[in-house]
Amino acid sequence: MFLDRVKIRVRGGHGGNGVTAFRREKFVPRGGPSGGEGGRGGDVWLVADDSLNTLLHLRYNPEHNAERGRHGEGSNRSGREGADTLVRVPVGTQVLDAETGEQLADLTEDGQRWLAARGGRGGFGNAHFATSTNRAPRYHQEGSPGEEREFQLELKLIADVGLVGFPNAGKSTLISTISAARPKIADYPFTTLEPHLGVVDLGDFRTFVVADIPGLIEGAHEGAGLGDRFLRHVERTKLLLHLVDLSSQSGRDPVEDYEKINRELRAYDPHLAERPQIVVGTKTDALDEPDRLACLRARAEQDGREFLAISAVANRGVRELVQTLARALASLATNKSQPSDELAAARER
Repeated sequence: MFLDRVKIRVRGGHGGNGVTAFRREKFVPRGGPSGGEGGRGGDVWLVADDSLNTLLHLRYNPEHNAERGRHGEGSNRSGREGADTLVRVPVGTQVLDAETGEQLADLTEDGQRWLAARGGRGGFGNAHFATSTNRAPRYHQEGSPGEEREFQLELKLIADVGLVGFPNAGKSTLISTISAARPKIADYPFTTLEPHLGVVDLGDFRTFVVADIPGLIEGAHEGAGLGDRFLRHVERTKLLLHLVDLSSQSGRDPVEDYEKINRELRAYDPHLAERPQIVVGTKTDALDEPDRLACLRARAEQDGREFLAISAVANRGVRELVQTLARALASLATNKSQPSDELAAARER
Protein backbone atom coordinates (compact mmCIF):
# COMPACT_ATOMS: atom_id res chain seq x y z
CA MET A 1 0.00 0.00 0.00
CA PHE A 2 1.26 3.46 -0.91
CA LEU A 3 0.87 6.34 1.54
CA ASP A 4 2.26 9.80 0.80
CA ARG A 5 0.85 11.94 3.62
CA VAL A 6 0.89 11.34 7.36
CA LYS A 7 1.00 13.23 10.67
CA ILE A 8 3.52 12.38 13.37
CA ARG A 9 4.25 13.65 16.87
CA VAL A 10 7.82 13.71 18.17
CA ARG A 11 9.20 14.44 21.61
CA GLY A 12 12.78 14.86 22.74
CA GLY A 13 13.86 13.08 25.89
CA HIS A 14 13.56 14.91 29.21
CA GLY A 15 16.78 15.93 30.87
CA GLY A 16 17.79 14.05 34.00
CA ASN A 17 17.58 15.75 37.39
CA GLY A 18 20.59 16.88 39.34
CA VAL A 19 21.02 15.48 42.84
CA THR A 20 21.75 16.80 46.31
CA ALA A 21 24.50 14.74 47.92
CA PHE A 22 27.45 15.16 50.30
CA ARG A 23 30.66 13.21 50.70
CA ARG A 24 30.55 11.27 53.98
CA GLU A 25 33.62 9.09 53.86
CA LYS A 26 36.04 8.03 56.52
CA PHE A 27 39.22 10.11 56.56
CA VAL A 28 37.64 12.78 54.29
CA PRO A 29 36.78 15.65 56.64
CA ARG A 30 34.63 18.43 55.25
CA GLY A 31 33.82 16.35 52.18
CA GLY A 32 31.34 18.92 50.97
CA PRO A 33 28.63 18.76 48.29
CA SER A 34 29.06 16.05 45.65
CA GLY A 35 25.77 15.97 43.72
CA GLY A 36 26.31 15.27 40.02
CA GLU A 37 24.44 16.66 36.99
CA GLY A 38 21.60 14.95 35.18
CA GLY A 39 22.15 13.62 31.68
CA ARG A 40 20.86 15.41 28.61
CA GLY A 41 17.74 13.98 26.92
CA GLY A 42 18.04 12.36 23.50
CA ASP A 43 17.05 14.10 20.25
CA VAL A 44 14.61 12.93 17.57
CA TRP A 45 16.00 12.97 14.01
CA LEU A 46 14.28 12.41 10.67
CA VAL A 47 16.57 10.48 8.33
CA ALA A 48 16.03 10.05 4.57
CA ASP A 49 16.33 6.41 3.48
CA ASP A 50 16.26 5.47 -0.21
CA SER A 51 15.14 1.93 0.64
CA LEU A 52 11.70 3.35 1.51
CA ASN A 53 9.13 4.62 -1.00
CA THR A 54 6.07 5.16 1.20
CA LEU A 55 5.12 6.67 4.57
CA LEU A 56 2.93 3.69 5.44
CA HIS A 57 5.21 2.54 8.28
CA LEU A 58 4.44 5.80 10.12
CA ARG A 59 0.67 5.59 9.81
CA TYR A 60 0.27 3.13 12.69
CA ASN A 61 3.29 4.40 14.60
CA PRO A 62 2.80 8.19 14.69
CA GLU A 63 4.51 8.95 18.02
CA HIS A 64 8.27 8.92 18.44
CA ASN A 65 9.97 9.71 21.73
CA ALA A 66 13.66 9.91 22.48
CA GLU A 67 15.11 8.43 25.67
CA ARG A 68 15.26 10.63 28.74
CA GLY A 69 18.56 11.41 30.45
CA ARG A 70 19.46 9.62 33.68
CA HIS A 71 19.56 11.45 37.00
CA GLY A 72 22.83 12.55 38.54
CA GLU A 73 24.41 10.64 41.44
CA GLY A 74 26.65 11.30 44.38
CA SER A 75 30.43 11.54 44.19
CA ASN A 76 30.02 14.07 41.35
CA ARG A 77 28.80 11.39 38.94
CA SER A 78 26.77 12.74 36.03
CA GLY A 79 23.79 10.85 34.66
CA ARG A 80 23.99 9.12 31.28
CA GLU A 81 22.67 11.01 28.24
CA GLY A 82 19.51 9.68 26.63
CA ALA A 83 19.79 7.87 23.28
CA ASP A 84 18.63 9.63 20.12
CA THR A 85 15.67 8.30 18.14
CA LEU A 86 15.97 8.05 14.35
CA VAL A 87 12.77 8.15 12.30
CA ARG A 88 13.35 6.83 8.78
CA VAL A 89 11.43 8.49 5.95
CA PRO A 90 11.62 8.08 2.15
CA VAL A 91 13.88 10.32 0.11
CA GLY A 92 11.72 13.18 -1.15
CA THR A 93 9.82 13.72 2.12
CA GLN A 94 8.82 17.27 2.98
CA VAL A 95 8.28 18.25 6.63
CA LEU A 96 5.54 20.81 7.33
CA ASP A 97 4.36 22.36 10.56
CA ALA A 98 1.05 20.64 11.37
CA GLU A 99 -0.61 23.90 12.48
CA THR A 100 0.69 26.55 10.09
CA GLY A 101 1.57 24.42 7.05
CA GLU A 102 4.99 26.08 6.87
CA GLN A 103 7.62 23.92 5.17
CA LEU A 104 10.43 23.21 7.61
CA ALA A 105 12.60 20.70 5.76
CA ASP A 106 12.93 18.89 2.45
CA LEU A 107 14.85 15.60 2.63
CA THR A 108 16.02 14.96 -0.92
CA GLU A 109 19.21 12.93 -0.44
CA ASP A 110 19.83 9.50 1.04
CA GLY A 111 21.19 9.80 4.58
CA GLN A 112 20.14 13.44 4.99
CA ARG A 113 19.17 14.18 8.61
CA TRP A 114 16.96 16.84 10.17
CA LEU A 115 16.59 17.59 13.87
CA ALA A 116 12.88 17.25 14.62
CA ALA A 117 12.86 17.59 18.42
CA ARG A 118 15.68 18.58 20.74
CA GLY A 119 16.20 16.80 24.05
CA GLY A 120 15.99 18.61 27.37
CA ARG A 121 19.05 19.84 29.27
CA GLY A 122 20.13 17.95 32.39
CA GLY A 123 19.79 19.69 35.74
CA PHE A 124 22.73 20.74 37.90
CA GLY A 125 23.56 18.92 41.12
CA ASN A 126 24.27 20.76 44.36
CA ALA A 127 28.02 20.60 43.71
CA HIS A 128 27.51 23.09 40.88
CA PHE A 129 26.09 25.70 43.25
CA ALA A 130 28.88 25.54 45.85
CA THR A 131 30.69 28.87 46.32
CA SER A 132 33.04 30.38 48.85
CA THR A 133 30.07 31.86 50.68
CA ASN A 134 27.69 28.95 50.18
CA ARG A 135 29.76 25.89 50.85
CA ALA A 136 26.95 23.42 51.53
CA PRO A 137 24.01 24.10 49.17
CA ARG A 138 21.13 21.76 49.84
CA TYR A 139 19.33 22.11 46.56
CA HIS A 140 19.68 20.92 42.98
CA GLN A 141 18.09 21.65 39.61
CA GLU A 142 15.44 19.63 37.80
CA GLY A 143 16.05 18.57 34.19
CA SER A 144 14.23 20.52 31.50
CA PRO A 145 11.54 18.81 29.38
CA GLY A 146 12.26 17.72 25.82
CA GLU A 147 10.86 19.59 22.86
CA GLU A 148 7.48 18.30 21.65
CA ARG A 149 6.23 18.99 18.10
CA GLU A 150 3.72 17.76 15.54
CA PHE A 151 4.49 17.55 11.83
CA GLN A 152 2.73 16.80 8.57
CA LEU A 153 4.94 14.66 6.34
CA GLU A 154 4.33 14.73 2.59
CA LEU A 155 6.16 12.59 0.09
CA LYS A 156 7.09 13.80 -3.39
CA LEU A 157 8.63 11.00 -5.39
CA ILE A 158 11.98 11.74 -7.01
CA ALA A 159 12.26 10.36 -10.55
CA ASP A 160 13.94 11.26 -13.83
CA VAL A 161 10.83 10.88 -15.99
CA GLY A 162 7.20 11.49 -15.01
CA LEU A 163 4.34 9.91 -16.97
CA VAL A 164 1.25 12.09 -17.38
CA GLY A 165 -1.92 11.69 -19.35
CA PHE A 166 -5.62 10.85 -19.17
CA PRO A 167 -6.76 7.60 -17.52
CA ASN A 168 -6.24 4.57 -19.76
CA ALA A 169 -3.67 6.37 -21.90
CA GLY A 170 -1.31 3.41 -21.53
CA LYS A 171 1.00 4.69 -18.78
CA SER A 172 0.91 1.53 -16.66
CA THR A 173 1.37 -0.71 -19.69
CA LEU A 174 4.39 1.31 -20.79
CA ILE A 175 6.12 1.29 -17.40
CA SER A 176 5.55 -2.46 -17.06
CA THR A 177 7.11 -2.94 -20.53
CA ILE A 178 10.26 -0.87 -20.02
CA SER A 179 10.92 -1.72 -16.35
CA ALA A 180 10.29 -4.37 -13.71
CA ALA A 181 7.40 -2.39 -12.18
CA ARG A 182 4.11 -4.29 -12.13
CA PRO A 183 1.23 -1.84 -11.71
CA LYS A 184 -2.36 -2.99 -12.08
CA ILE A 185 -3.53 -2.91 -15.71
CA ALA A 186 -7.20 -3.11 -16.68
CA ASP A 187 -9.62 -1.70 -19.24
CA TYR A 188 -11.34 0.90 -17.06
CA PRO A 189 -10.50 4.43 -15.85
CA PHE A 190 -8.37 5.02 -12.75
CA THR A 191 -6.90 1.53 -12.70
CA THR A 192 -3.80 3.11 -11.16
CA LEU A 193 -4.69 4.43 -7.70
CA GLU A 194 -1.18 5.08 -6.42
CA PRO A 195 2.14 6.15 -7.99
CA HIS A 196 4.62 3.53 -9.15
CA LEU A 197 8.36 3.82 -9.72
CA GLY A 198 10.13 1.80 -12.38
CA VAL A 199 13.88 1.57 -13.06
CA VAL A 200 14.79 1.36 -16.75
CA ASP A 201 18.05 -0.49 -17.44
CA LEU A 202 20.03 0.95 -20.36
CA GLY A 203 22.96 -1.45 -19.99
CA ASP A 204 26.55 -0.58 -19.02
CA PHE A 205 25.30 0.16 -15.50
CA ARG A 206 23.18 3.08 -16.75
CA THR A 207 19.62 3.46 -15.52
CA PHE A 208 16.90 6.04 -15.11
CA VAL A 209 13.77 6.12 -12.95
CA VAL A 210 10.23 6.55 -14.30
CA ALA A 211 7.25 7.60 -12.14
CA ASP A 212 3.75 6.53 -13.18
CA ILE A 213 1.02 8.58 -11.48
CA PRO A 214 -2.76 8.04 -11.62
CA GLY A 215 -4.50 9.46 -14.68
CA LEU A 216 -5.45 13.13 -14.78
CA ILE A 217 -8.73 14.63 -15.91
CA GLU A 218 -9.99 18.14 -16.49
CA GLY A 219 -10.05 20.02 -13.18
CA ALA A 220 -7.32 17.85 -11.66
CA HIS A 221 -5.48 20.92 -10.29
CA GLU A 222 -8.57 21.61 -8.15
CA GLY A 223 -8.83 18.01 -6.93
CA ALA A 224 -11.09 16.47 -9.60
CA GLY A 225 -10.60 12.74 -10.00
CA LEU A 226 -7.51 11.79 -8.02
CA GLY A 227 -6.43 15.36 -8.70
CA ASP A 228 -3.66 17.35 -7.11
CA ARG A 229 -3.04 14.69 -4.50
CA PHE A 230 -0.70 12.97 -6.97
CA LEU A 231 0.29 15.86 -9.24
CA ARG A 232 3.00 16.77 -6.78
CA HIS A 233 4.78 13.52 -7.58
CA VAL A 234 5.88 14.87 -10.97
CA GLU A 235 7.13 18.18 -9.55
CA ARG A 236 10.64 16.80 -9.03
CA THR A 237 10.96 15.01 -12.37
CA LYS A 238 13.47 16.25 -14.93
CA LEU A 239 11.34 15.34 -17.95
CA LEU A 240 7.64 14.76 -18.61
CA LEU A 241 6.45 11.98 -20.89
CA HIS A 242 2.97 12.95 -22.03
CA LEU A 243 0.99 9.91 -23.21
CA VAL A 244 -2.07 10.43 -25.42
CA ASP A 245 -4.46 7.67 -26.50
CA LEU A 246 -4.74 7.60 -30.32
CA SER A 247 -7.42 4.93 -30.59
CA SER A 248 -10.95 6.01 -31.48
CA GLN A 249 -12.29 3.63 -28.81
CA SER A 250 -11.52 6.25 -26.15
CA GLY A 251 -14.21 8.50 -27.62
CA ARG A 252 -11.98 11.53 -27.14
CA ASP A 253 -9.99 13.75 -29.46
CA PRO A 254 -6.20 13.31 -29.01
CA VAL A 255 -5.42 16.98 -29.60
CA GLU A 256 -8.01 18.07 -27.03
CA ASP A 257 -6.63 15.56 -24.52
CA TYR A 258 -3.12 16.90 -25.08
CA GLU A 259 -4.22 20.50 -24.58
CA LYS A 260 -6.35 19.73 -21.49
CA ILE A 261 -3.53 17.96 -19.66
CA ASN A 262 -1.13 20.81 -20.38
CA ARG A 263 -3.70 23.30 -19.10
CA GLU A 264 -3.99 21.29 -15.88
CA LEU A 265 -0.21 21.22 -15.46
CA ARG A 266 -0.04 24.97 -16.02
CA ALA A 267 -2.88 25.65 -13.58
CA TYR A 268 -1.25 23.48 -10.91
CA ASP A 269 2.25 24.93 -11.37
CA PRO A 270 3.33 27.17 -14.28
CA HIS A 271 6.90 25.88 -13.99
CA LEU A 272 5.64 22.32 -14.44
CA ALA A 273 4.08 23.19 -17.79
CA GLU A 274 7.41 24.59 -18.99
CA ARG A 275 9.34 21.46 -18.08
CA PRO A 276 10.87 19.52 -21.02
CA GLN A 277 8.14 17.30 -22.42
CA ILE A 278 8.05 14.49 -24.97
CA VAL A 279 4.64 13.69 -26.46
CA VAL A 280 3.85 10.04 -27.14
CA GLY A 281 0.85 8.77 -29.10
CA THR A 282 -0.09 5.35 -27.68
CA LYS A 283 -2.10 2.32 -28.80
CA THR A 284 -1.07 2.52 -32.45
CA ASP A 285 -2.05 -1.15 -32.72
CA ALA A 286 -5.67 -0.01 -32.37
CA LEU A 287 -5.31 3.07 -34.60
CA ASP A 288 -8.09 3.03 -37.22
CA GLU A 289 -8.01 6.72 -38.17
CA PRO A 290 -4.49 7.85 -39.27
CA ASP A 291 -5.61 11.50 -39.16
CA ARG A 292 -5.71 11.30 -35.34
CA LEU A 293 -1.98 10.57 -35.27
CA ALA A 294 -1.13 13.23 -37.87
CA CYS A 295 -3.11 15.94 -36.04
CA LEU A 296 -1.50 15.16 -32.68
CA ARG A 297 1.97 15.12 -34.23
CA ALA A 298 1.37 18.51 -35.85
CA ARG A 299 0.07 19.97 -32.58
CA ALA A 300 3.06 18.72 -30.57
CA GLU A 301 5.54 19.98 -33.15
CA GLN A 302 3.74 23.33 -33.13
CA ASP A 303 4.72 23.58 -29.44
CA GLY A 304 8.29 22.56 -30.29
CA ARG A 305 7.99 19.18 -28.59
CA GLU A 306 9.34 15.90 -29.86
CA PHE A 307 6.67 13.38 -30.87
CA LEU A 308 6.74 9.58 -31.02
CA ALA A 309 4.09 6.95 -31.67
CA ILE A 310 4.19 3.58 -29.93
CA SER A 311 2.25 0.47 -29.03
CA ALA A 312 3.40 -0.89 -25.68
CA VAL A 313 1.20 -3.99 -26.08
CA ALA A 314 2.75 -4.86 -29.47
CA ASN A 315 6.16 -3.52 -28.35
CA ARG A 316 6.35 -1.18 -31.35
CA GLY A 317 8.41 1.95 -31.00
CA VAL A 318 9.18 1.25 -27.32
CA ARG A 319 12.92 0.74 -27.84
CA GLU A 320 13.17 3.99 -29.80
CA LEU A 321 11.26 5.75 -27.01
CA VAL A 322 13.67 4.50 -24.33
CA GLN A 323 16.65 5.63 -26.42
CA THR A 324 15.04 9.05 -26.93
CA LEU A 325 14.49 9.39 -23.18
CA ALA A 326 18.10 8.42 -22.46
CA ARG A 327 19.39 11.04 -24.92
CA ALA A 328 17.09 13.72 -23.53
CA LEU A 329 18.18 13.04 -19.93
CA ALA A 330 21.84 13.04 -20.95
CA SER A 331 21.33 16.37 -22.72
CA LEU A 332 19.61 17.87 -19.66
CA ALA A 333 22.46 16.67 -17.43
CA THR A 334 25.03 18.19 -19.79
CA ASN A 335 23.24 21.54 -19.95
CA LYS A 336 22.93 21.63 -16.17
CA SER A 337 26.63 20.96 -15.67
CA GLN A 338 27.73 23.65 -18.14
CA PRO A 339 28.10 27.16 -16.67
CA SER A 340 26.12 30.01 -18.15
CA ASP A 341 27.79 32.39 -20.64
CA GLU A 342 27.88 35.18 -18.07
CA LEU A 343 29.40 32.94 -15.42
CA ALA A 344 31.95 31.57 -17.89
CA ALA A 345 32.95 35.10 -18.94
CA ALA A 346 33.30 36.10 -15.27
CA ARG A 347 35.58 33.13 -14.66
CA GLU A 348 37.73 34.04 -17.64
CA ARG A 349 38.12 37.58 -16.29
